[in-house]
Amino acid sequence: MVAADLEGPYEPGVRRADLGLQVHWCVLPFRVLLVLTSHRGIQMYESNGYTMVYWHALDSGDASPVQAVFARGIAASGHFICVGTWSGRVLVFDIPAKGPNIVLSEELAGHQMPITDIATEPAQGQDCVADMVTADDSGLLCVWRSGPEFTLLTRIPGFGVPCPSVQLWQGIIAAGYGNGQVHLYEATTGNLHVQINAHARAICALDLASEVGKLLSAGEDTFVHIWKLSRNPESGYIEATPLL
Repeated sequence: MVAADLEGPYEPGVRRADLGLQVHWCVLPFRVLLVLTSHRGIQMYESNGYTMVYWHALDSGDASPVQAVFARGIAASGHFICVGTWSGRVLVFDIPAKGPNIVLSEELAGHQMPITDIATEPAQGQDCVADMVTADDSGLLCVWRSGPEFTLLTRIPGFGVPCPSVQLWQGIIAAGYGNGQVHLYEATTGNLHVQINAHARAICALDLASEVGKLLSAGEDTFVHIWKLSRNPESGYIEATPLL
């Protein structure tokens, strides 16, 4: 059980979900941290769920008085933890093998709209590999290569609807959009390979079974679908086979 302390009084009539709270287990090569985000800041806990090792307060900066300030989108990449923000910036935290000496090492500036989701996959020692993708409220996707300094490889333009959820698997980007579509892109080039009219309403979330390449989509239409991702052995083209 995890208790999230938002360090503020409860506001009647305001749901916790409205405060932008997210919780995510970040599995690093040498430790596991529990990361929480809210409208106040970013908290990181040891795997026991109650020993807080880091707190990062959100700076409203140039935000207007009516603009919501929050952190959203959490993912681990190597020994880094990446967290998206309302401003479109992605905060990159360098995590030590143990202890609380966590450092904000970089801020990625590929987006102009609030971040919605972040997905990563292990680079496995390959050079010039796309191992992280970030999405925002405009539907824009940014593809990155992680490292001591993160490098922006390509941008995949949006088309007027948000991208609430994104996944990354073996160089394939799966993006779920507010119009109910799932798009499959080649991560290194940003080329669109597959467009699926998956749901009648907005997609809420995507999840991926990385061992078998099965993609799950859930939408506001109350349906859940499962797709088997693969590549054509001759052409290398991305394919998606419906299973449910």
